[in-house]
Amino acid sequence: TYIGDVVISVNPYRPLPIYTSEKVQEYRNCNFFAVKPHIYAIADDAYRSLRDRDRDQCILITGESGAGKTEASKLVMSYVAAVCSKGEEVDKVKEQLLQSNPVLEGKRLAPRAQQLKLRQDCQHYGYLNPESSSLPGMDDAANFRTMQDAMAVIGFSPAEVTALLEVTAVVLKLGNVKLSSCYQASGMEACSIAETRELHEICELIRLDPGTLEQALCSRTVKARDETVLTALSISQGYYGRDALAKNIYSRLFDWLVNRINASIQVKPGKQRKVMGVLDIYGFEIFQDNSFEQFIINYCNEKLQQIFILMTLKEEQEEYVREGIQWTPVEFFDNSIICDLIENSKCGILAMLDEECLRPGVVNEDTFITKLNQLFATHKHYESKETQNTKHVTDVSLLQRCFRIHHYAGKVTYNVTGFIEKNNDLLFRDLSQAMWAARHTLLRSLFPEGDPQKVSLKLPPTAGSQFKTSVATLMKNLYSKNPNYIRCIKPNETKTAMLFTPELVLAQIRYLGLMENVRVRRAGYAFRQLYSPFLQRYKMLGTKTWPQWAGGDREGTEVLLAELKFPPEELAYGHTKIFIRSPRTLFDLEKRRQERVAELATLIQKMFRGWRCRTQFQLMRKSQIIISAWFRGHAVRRMYRRYFRSGASTCLANFIYRRLVQKFLVGLQKNLPPLSVLDRTWPPAPYKFLAGANQELKTIFCRWKCKKYREQLTPQRKALLQAKLCASELFKDKKTLYTKSLQQPFQGEYLGLTQNPKYQKLHAVAKDKLVMAETVRKVNRANGKTVPRLLLLTTEHLVLAEPKAAQPKTVLSLSDIRGPGGTAPPPRPQTSTAGNKGDLLLVSSHLIELITRLHQTLMDATAQALPLHITDQY
Repeated sequence: TYIGDVVISVNPYRPLPIYTSEKVQEYRNCNFFAVKPHIYAIADDAYRSLRDRDRDQCILITGESGAGKTEASKLVMSYVAAVCSKGEEVDKVKEQLLQSNPVLEGKRLAPRAQQLKLRQDCQHYGYLNPESSSLPGMDDAANFRTMQDAMAVIGFSPAEVTALLEVTAVVLKLGNVKLSSCYQASGMEACSIAETRELHEICELIRLDPGTLEQALCSRTVKARDETVLTALSISQGYYGRDALAKNIYSRLFDWLVNRINASIQVKPGKQRKVMGVLDIYGFEIFQDNSFEQFIINYCNEKLQQIFILMTLKEEQEEYVREGIQWTPVEFFDNSIICDLIENSKCGILAMLDEECLRPGVVNEDTFITKLNQLFATHKHYESKETQNTKHVTDVSLLQRCFRIHHYAGKVTYNVTGFIEKNNDLLFRDLSQAMWAARHTLLRSLFPEGDPQKVSLKLPPTAGSQFKTSVATLMKNLYSKNPNYIRCIKPNETKTAMLFTPELVLAQIRYLGLMENVRVRRAGYAFRQLYSPFLQRYKMLGTKTWPQWAGGDREGTEVLLAELKFPPEELAYGHTKIFIRSPRTLFDLEKRRQERVAELATLIQKMFRGWRCRTQFQLMRKSQIIISAWFRGHAVRRMYRRYFRSGASTCLANFIYRRLVQKFLVGLQKNLPPLSVLDRTWPPAPYKFLAGANQELKTIFCRWKCKKYREQLTPQRKALLQAKLCASELFKDKKTLYTKSLQQPFQGEYLGLTQNPKYQKLHAVAKDKLVMAETVRKVNRANGKTVPRLLLLTTEHLVLAEPKAAQPKTVLSLSDIRGPGGTAPPPRPQTSTAGNKGDLLLVSSHLIELITRLHQTLMDATAQALPLHITDQY
């Protein structure tokens, strides 16, 4: 773009064919000129900088919440993985990097629900959103398999995968643990587990005594001096502890997962290390009701805006110095005053919040907002109801328990309700010790503070202080790297393609800091380009530089721009680049270039048309000379034959013969039969001597029709016709039932396996390709009675399953089947010898199709003809 190393990524809300492997190769190591619509531009620039310079790189992706930024992250990593070096270890790390996406995104657990003691109905779990439990067009089973494959590529052992899924299942099931209130003998309210099924299933997964977990959820150990008191929790405190435990398990599990992936892709010690990071973060958030979450997210964006402006100015200044161009100082809004308002360690908002969380006695948000109003009464970026009253300002939108901060992106009103609870999101020591007591290796490793030998009475840091420390670490990391930016923008709120809402986009441009970037860029030279590609693109505009310039690139650029007579203040010549101040100058260059391209295209077309006409004229003249010479020779030869040769009757007969053949062929061409392969009509030969030729033409025409018909058949139709042909060879004139099956198409799948979820178990039994699935009746050889069965025929197995539970009863390998057979109604009961079940007797309503497909499958499997026994008593 014209505002530096910033890519504006707009969500199109539809798939675009611009991120294919061909595009990757097209953008690889290319010089990007002017505006390019793909994020490959910034990824290629960052990768080349990482390769050619010592400083590490970082790509920051901010803006639109949700899938837009995530997709941009995937594309960046995919591009870098595609263009980086080759080698066994490099390829392994690249594959692990790409496979980390599905693992970190997380997929559903329903293919392993039974093992994890989970239900497949997502609406059963309170922690899941019932409105978005399923998405149309999404294959949950395939996604879960993708995640499992990705974890295998990264290096997770099967035991680690199982442990991770078990811990995730524990989080889901904790949300379903119900508490009830009861009263102790002292009259104090206490909570207890209302229904113990979920609790016992959790304890089975993590191998923990249910009594230990129940006591940790319903009571709390309080240490006062040398005494230890077990205090019963109220029902609200119990739910708070339950939710805090679930959040801690999930958060620590995610941290463990990230560390595990980083360990697998870590560069071996002793090798040269260069780092390229992709930072995908939330954009600035302004909602109708903004709470603690929006406060810390916007605080992080405030810090990123600070580094964004400072790094942009620094980069601009460094490039001007490198190129020997005078730097123009730029005034810009320094948001450090806002960052200090939030993060000041002595009197910042986060420090005041921590102080309120630690203060003894009754603590609530009223005392917190009162303290903020006293501290920041005169701060120009802070206001509340109280500070407005002192200034005699009336604002009904600012409520009593709210304060407003003037961020760089605009004013945001925060409601302090819930600030203290969310900041003081502590986990009771009893719950940590309960998790440590579990005999589950992974879960136990997530709670090292639960070790009784390492008991610490020090309070853990609050959520705000943890976030502040994390942001400080992030800023330190970013300052040590060379950042590139991708700003993701959503064009509308309805996720509709081809819909652009200017007001929404303008608001995002403001809070993404692009306006400041434009001001910084426009204060100097908005466009800069290396001399060589610039001259190569625009040399056609100068009479001295077109079609070939023999001198240096800088001299050619100076000659070209001098001839175009642009104002001197619009241009500056650096050591390696040309600098253009206004985009309008570049637009003028592009306009002139388009006009010149049209002129050159016209010139090329004119020259080509003249060459083509001359070539065609010369060819026609040569052909005319040849034709004239042959015609004159023919006339002379004809005259000689007339005077010096005899046999005029023979010549006449040959002439008549040729005319009759010609008339026959022309008439046949105009009277060809229909192209239907079932139509066997053919016009008779008008003369007997043409009968043989007419029959040959009929045969050729029929074969040609059949060939055209076969070419337009789909693979599915061709396979169906082949099955019908096989059925004809097997049953024609052998089975009375065969004639009734002619009009019935073979469907193969009559059970609806993919639509009915209860049949999913059958896929695990028959993993090979499905050939036929239907309901049959199995005949008991002892008594002649029949029972319903589900029959699945695959390329390697024959499976009979019980219909209600879809439980396989009989699984036969095709190698064990001697051959299929068809007969009349089932035979009378016979007594079989012990240990020998004999043939498998089945009654099918699709007998012809079943035997045909079984015969075909056995033929494909054994590559030889098999015996087929068919009898018909009717």
